[in-house]
Amino acid sequence: MSNDPQLTLRASTVQFEAVPDRPDLNLKAIRRLATMAAEDGTQLVVFPEMCLIGYWHLRRQTTQRLKELAEPDDGASIRVVSGLSRELGVGIGVGYLEAGRDGRLYNSYTVCLPDGSQHTHRKIHAFEHEAIESGSRFTVFGTPWGVKIGILICWDNNLVENARATALLGATVLLAPHQTGGTNSPSPRGMKPIPATLWENRAADPDAIQAAIRGPHGREWLMRWLPARAHDNGIFILFSNGVGHDDNEIRTGNAMIIDPYGSIIAETWVADEAIVTADLDLGLIPLSTGRRWIRGRRPELYAILNQKQGNEFDVRAARFSADPVKIQ
Repeated sequence: MSNDPQLTLRASTVQFEAVPDRPDLNLKAIRRLATMAAEDGTQLVVFPEMCLIGYWHLRRQTTQRLKELAEPDDGASIRVVSGLSRELGVGIGVGYLEAGRDGRLYNSYTVCLPDGSQHTHRKIHAFEHEAIESGSRFTVFGTPWGVKIGILICWDNNLVENARATALLGATVLLAPHQTGGTNSPSPRGMKPIPATLWENRAADPDAIQAAIRGPHGREWLMRWLPARAHDNGIFILFSNGVGHDDNEIRTGNAMIIDPYGSIIAETWVADEAIVTADLDLGLIPLSTGRRWIRGRRPELYAILNQKQGNEFDVRAARFSADPVKIQ
């Protein structure tokens, strides 16, 4: 592994509609899309959260069914992805339900690198099912390209502290796999569901579904906060997302790549699977605004950040309490 990062990293982020409970079919899609990205010269390709088995339907499954769907991070599906990574010579990140060696279930994301190494992040703020536990650490790792990469899954990215901690641990590229858009937020100005008829009629009326994908329940919601994570920390963000049906909700895709200044350098709003690719100019990072702000911090003033305010909630526990908290 080189100690000197290269000047650019060609990276791709993917949106696609996972088939629930069919890792065999989803692995075929991953192979097809990763191969297309590799043929375009990409070095790293990022797939969505839980893309091996689907996402939102998991909340309705029994614990026993979840255990049947779960795989260890060295299980059959990840071995297939690792083999594909070595075959194509590209890094590949995928999301799945992990059967931890501690006997617990996790919403996990594993990046397989072409040198055969693997790195797994467990979602820190899991809330999908009472049997799915939250992870307890950040994930930052080196790569064959001399670039340090971090992973935050979906709601992990919403909390500003998580992105800052990942940057402080040395990450300059953040992978942000999601299943979002079209959720039913209790906030008057939060996201709302996208009518399934728009998706089902997308071939006849592509403008209507694309307007919804770009609107307040899709891209506009992301624009309120996601570019700020990149800008404030001087990092690239590779945002991957589901698109189309996810149980009773419609995911909005909006796959995008954001540079360390918070500018979107590549994106899509098509109502279909898509690959978004860009060359990441790593030379932008050292003098980016966020990196200057990090160096200008005064940590001695920040003890308040480690103090409980008395109104904290664990998203998993709160979701399944008698008075559940709406997550989005």
